[in-house]
Amino acid sequence: MDIRLENIDKGKAFDWGKTSEDYAKFRDIYPDEFYRYIIDMGLCVKGQKVLDIGTGTGVLPRNMYRFGAEWTGSDISAEQIKQAELLSQGMDIKYIAASAEDMDFPDESFDVITACQCYWYFDHERIAPALARMLKKGGSFLMLMMNWLPFDDNIAGASEELVLKYSPDWSGGGERVHPISVPDAYSPYFEIAHTAEILLDVPFTREKWNGRMKACRGIGASLPPEKIAEWEKEHMAMLREKAAEKFTVKHFAAVAQLVKK
Repeated sequence: MDIRLENIDKGKAFDWGKTSEDYAKFRDIYPDEFYRYIIDMGLCVKGQKVLDIGTGTGVLPRNMYRFGAEWTGSDISAEQIKQAELLSQGMDIKYIAASAEDMDFPDESFDVITACQCYWYFDHERIAPALARMLKKGGSFLMLMMNWLPFDDNIAGASEELVLKYSPDWSGGGERVHPISVPDAYSPYFEIAHTAEILLDVPFTREKWNGRMKACRGIGASLPPEKIAEWEKEHMAMLREKAAEKFTVKHFAAVAQLVKK
């Protein structure tokens, strides 16, 4: 399913379904520290019902299932949901294919709603009142992200330059450490209870970092197969030149907890 947003990649179409297999294999990269931070906030724990919107291949529900919450995941891409279901075998996680704007669960269905690495795609004016309606009194909407730091890490910087070479309109680069900017649309329904930024060194092999970068919006989700293959060949050559077989990439994670008024 092609998605076009004026504020993303200058309106260039992308489709996460095109890269679902690589996404499933290579984008499950959040370190345990990331999940433990959420748990230490008292969120996504046993006794809570959690909805993860923009779940992708179910990375958040699958990795946090061990903490005992009851999870539901949704994503606009049916291909992503298929991968999530395959990877969640043996876990009691419900998945549905639907856009965030089309979520229609009953009032006060969830204690927590999470949105990890996806909230910048949302129509916030539509979503804010819907999330408040679906959350229980005092429930939390948790916005999460984790991005590499191209100006602090040579491998991340070189990889980003190569994405831009093949996809010059890609707007997913140039990150520095910053708090999550919460749109004004949420202020009538939520109060910002907590924000934080966390520095992380995330381990990779050459293959895994290549796969993680290939599964980004600027490459796997938007380029034709022949261009993806050209990019991958050049990226692997760069990694053999600049990186050991095992290395870490500097990232930062950011958290914003919004509590229903």
